[in-house]
Amino acid sequence: MATATANASGATVTAKRKPVFIKVEEIQPGTSGLTLTVKVVSSNPVKVTSKNAGARSSLSSRPLQPPRIAECLVGDETGTIVFTARNDQVDIMKPGTTVILRNAKIDMFKGTMRLAVDKWGRVEVTEPASFEVKEANNLSLVEYELVSVAESDQKS
Repeated sequence: MATATANASGATVTAKRKPVFIKVEEIQPGTSGLTLTVKVVSSNPVKVTSKNAGARSSLSSRPLQPPRIAECLVGDETGTIVFTARNDQVDIMKPGTTVILRNAKIDMFKGTMRLAVDKWGRVEVTEPASFEVKEANNLSLVEYELVSVAESDQKS
């Protein structure tokens, strides 16, 4: 979060908070606001099947473009996870590229974790990382189950 302070002229100045970079192994289901540096291991385009593919928009005469989606395996020295790249992100996520994912979130898909960056986040290409990706620890292979916890009767 940004902190607002008033300077001598009375104008409000916001001091930006430094990002806290985390490692892949620290990612938990349901978390958001993640910032991490990862290397792209592989990128596989996903064919999008839609009822409206090629349909015309009511506001313009151009056909609607179907979304481009790719599932990319990304990781660092602690582990790997599947990143879902959308539209312009697909062009950035090439194997061997090192990227910084800002304001990333975890989406659950069929009980497994997927890393994603929506319109509020950012994918930035950075200088090549010196670490070797640990492919043995793939967090997207762990299946999670939503368990509802019943409230027990507690006696005072």
